[in-house]
Amino acid sequence: MKRTVAVTACVLGVAAGAAVLAHKSAAPAAASASGSAFTEIKWPFLMDQWGLGRAFHCAAAACGADVEVYVRAKIGFCNCTTGVSDDAELERIADVELLGEQFKAAREGHPIAVAWMKGRSRPYDVAGRAAGATLALAFNDHCDVIVATAVVPDGPAAHVEPAVLAFLNSDTVINWAKEALGL
Repeated sequence: MKRTVAVTACVLGVAAGAAVLAHKSAAPAAASASGSAFTEIKWPFLMDQWGLGRAFHCAAAACGADVEVYVRAKIGFCNCTTGVSDDAELERIADVELLGEQFKAAREGHPIAVAWMKGRSRPYDVAGRAAGATLALAFNDHCDVIVATAVVPDGPAAHVEPAVLAFLNSDTVINWAKEALGL
């Protein structure tokens, strides 16, 4: 009887260990599909009232087009009641002006989700750049907001939106966001 209990405990222990190993070996594959195609580059903008952010690049082979994504937190700058729930709020808080003072929305935005946060995404035309080559994204946690700007050098940024959203949902960005938001 004691031997049966010991063998059963041993088998269960081996099975649990195998499950943990399988989970750990599968996790990097899932993370690499959404995050590792992006490599961090130097923040290309001057410091302003929101400080420096983080910048990332993804090559066309991995993202469908070359894309750079600029991300930063704006603490206490979001509408605390409604969050980033409409295009007017997205335009108010977005960082599109970092790319040029003359810009206009290419079309209406749409809701997005990044981890536990909700927000919006909207393509923009920026003077001197290809039409629709800029994508403004913002998502909030209460009164704090994370803004992201995706730029494609020669085509519509909407084509890379799935890759950008996958990256924004990656551990790289989510862990940084938690730290930046003081969570």
